Amino acid sequence: MDTAPPLVEMTGISKRYGGVLACDDVDLSVRAGEVHALLGENGAGKSTLMKVLSGDVSDHAGSISIEGRPVQFGKPADAQQAGVAMIHQELDLVPGLSVAENLHLGREPRTRFGIVDRRKMADGTRELLRRTGIELDPQRPVGELRVGEQQLVTIARALLLDAKVLIMDEPTSALSSTEVERLFAVIAELRRSGTGIVYISHRMDEIGRVADRATVLRNGRKVAEFDARKLTAEQAAEAMVGRSVQTMFRAERREVGAELLAVSGFAVRPRRPRVGRREPAGIDLTVRRGEIVGLCGLLGSGRTELLESLFGAGSSGTWEGEVTLDGRPVRPRGPRRALREGIAFVPEDRRTSGLVLEHSVLANTVLSVLDRLGALGLVRRRKEVATTESSVQQLKVKLGRILDPVGTLSGGNQQKVVFGRMLLTEPRLLLLDDPTRGVDIGAKSEIYQLLGEIAERGIGVLLASSELPELVGVCDRVVVLRGGRSVAEFGTGEVGEAELLAAAMGERAGDGAGPVVGTGPQSTGGGAR
Repeated sequence: MDTAPPLVEMTGISKRYGGVLACDDVDLSVRAGEVHALLGENGAGKSTLMKVLSGDVSDHAGSISIEGRPVQFGKPADAQQAGVAMIHQELDLVPGLSVAENLHLGREPRTRFGIVDRRKMADGTRELLRRTGIELDPQRPVGELRVGEQQLVTIARALLLDAKVLIMDEPTSALSSTEVERLFAVIAELRRSGTGIVYISHRMDEIGRVADRATVLRNGRKVAEFDARKLTAEQAAEAMVGRSVQTMFRAERREVGAELLAVSGFAVRPRRPRVGRREPAGIDLTVRRGEIVGLCGLLGSGRTELLESLFGAGSSGTWEGEVTLDGRPVRPRGPRRALREGIAFVPEDRRTSGLVLEHSVLANTVLSVLDRLGALGLVRRRKEVATTESSVQQLKVKLGRILDPVGTLSGGNQQKVVFGRMLLTEPRLLLLDDPTRGVDIGAKSEIYQLLGEIAERGIGVLLASSELPELVGVCDRVVVLRGGRSVAEFGTGEVGEAELLAAAMGERAGDGAGPVVGTGPQSTGGGAR
């Protein structure tokens, strides 16, 4: 592979947005059958460089060649015609259309009379889903799918283009461990066929598994290139941030307080069952004051649905079992009631459920506490400004002005704004659904530190995550969900990633078969590591 000519060669790519130089004289090449990882903090220039390659940005300096031939892309269609396809991190599906319609959007097969051939479209969709190991009904509306399932649809849609070069931007950010393994199998097949892949990810364990080379960008410039198979997380982090990064997970133990949340035999019987939702069907767990309890489970295990139900944002219907907060029965009938009860929630998809992107950082920060910032129904602007400035300073949000649209911030800083808004409500219980999804390694470290500080304030945290190292490293205990039920519980000092995955899959660690019949003893003290 080292002697093969580049399939793609980008030379001296520069792109300026106003006074900001997003890409500064960047070189990047990809060989046929190679996976080239592109690393960097949010705002390092990765997205801009890939927008240039995919035709989303045409007014740039520098040159691009495909298979040795110079090319110029005025729009994404030009890049696709040249054999370049991109899987975006932010989903661009049409919720009201089916899986099949989304896969073939703009490329619908037609009969000789010019009518869309729906049978051929459905058959083609089934074959593609089978080839990629995705189990979905082609006729199911995409809006009914979970975020992880929608991510799989975007991956399958890109494969339909039969591209020479495939750009994958955080393709596993919403996938379970099982779905990640399926994606890696697809990547292996693409490599064998000679497809070149640019792989953007913040997950260092993935880089070592799938990539051949890794290029690191910082502040718009290329600062390093590594053999990805030998690259350590410490080397990558230091290159990305320009300094030594402390251990991601905190080593000190933390004392926890009295029982805060108690969930016993909890189930939800919705009035109108929704396809694709896995409602709680029998969950037992507790969270103590100052404790971080993790929720582990494969895609469809019911992690998100449990958190949404506890926040009053889930399906309406009958609750079964018992949920108490500080010993008092609780059932939020909506997010506003949950916030009054002292329950706050950071959702899985910050861009659609957590933020109003076109509104300012200020407006998003104070959205949940407007009633506290005024008198006689009038909001005091001075209080809004002071509250926002205090929040962004405390959480180290990197921004220009607090009046800038929150959508202009990097993913990690957007997530900090959501955290800040929820913490302003002074919660007793904080519910987190994949809070570091699509966040760079520097911002992850800051979020983990923030979680430790939140717990030290006596706030209980219930954290759902698809990243096993995160669950093992951050949490005091982990509860495993499968099929909407709690099936195992472990103290993180006694469990590894393999044991968690085995429990989530319904197998014993090491033998690959048989149900998990035992659980680890409940931890009584901290240990966020």
